[in-house]
Amino acid sequence: MATDTTRTMTGNGARASANAAKAAATPRKANAGASANRWIVPAKIAVFVAALYPLARIVLFGFTGGLGANPIEFITRSTGLWTLVFICITLAVTPLRKLTGWNALLRFRRMLGLYAFFYGALHFTTYFWFDKWFDLAEIVKDIGKRPFITVGFAAFMLLIPLAVTSPKAMVRKLGRRWQTLHRAIYLIAALAILHFWWMKAGKHDLILPKIYGAIVIALLGWRVAIWARDRIGQRARS
Repeated sequence: MATDTTRTMTGNGARASANAAKAAATPRKANAGASANRWIVPAKIAVFVAALYPLARIVLFGFTGGLGANPIEFITRSTGLWTLVFICITLAVTPLRKLTGWNALLRFRRMLGLYAFFYGALHFTTYFWFDKWFDLAEIVKDIGKRPFITVGFAAFMLLIPLAVTSPKAMVRKLGRRWQTLHRAIYLIAALAILHFWWMKAGKHDLILPKIYGAIVIALLGWRVAIWARDRIGQRARS
């Protein structure tokens, strides 16, 4: 009896020690994770400020006479180009994460996507307000003459629901439908390239459209390759 009691007490003591060790290790792991992620907040602030550079540049040029002979055209084209830049950067986040294993990159994707919408909204507003002064008849006439405007307008309209559903509350509310909806970014990227290409084609200046077109094709091609690989893997396992 004494031996059994001793064994029981020893076993209980060992379990208690193990539980205490686990309890002590948990805060250490949590603290280590918190320490590792401390850089994210400053990095987000830095990215947020850096992403305002295109707007700050336009404002600075506006005050210093650097917008050229046609300020509206300068603003329209600058905001349009930066919309495309942020679309490409947003699309590049997932491939970079998978290639580097740096999961923290996903923390920046929503901000970058919202900046794409922000500059797209500035691009659209500059054309609709400052260029056409809300003259719908003139806009319809312009669309008939320049179809690339229709394509750009369609891309911007598709960006709106993505921006509206970007908060975490909407992600939880929509569930799987959120991911389906946000796949529209691929179509938006294609429309943005087509819009840019047609706009530049009239001036026989296709260098930038070709560069950004190649970037978008590479990013979308990577997605298709990953999808095909996963499908083949699923079939092999089944």
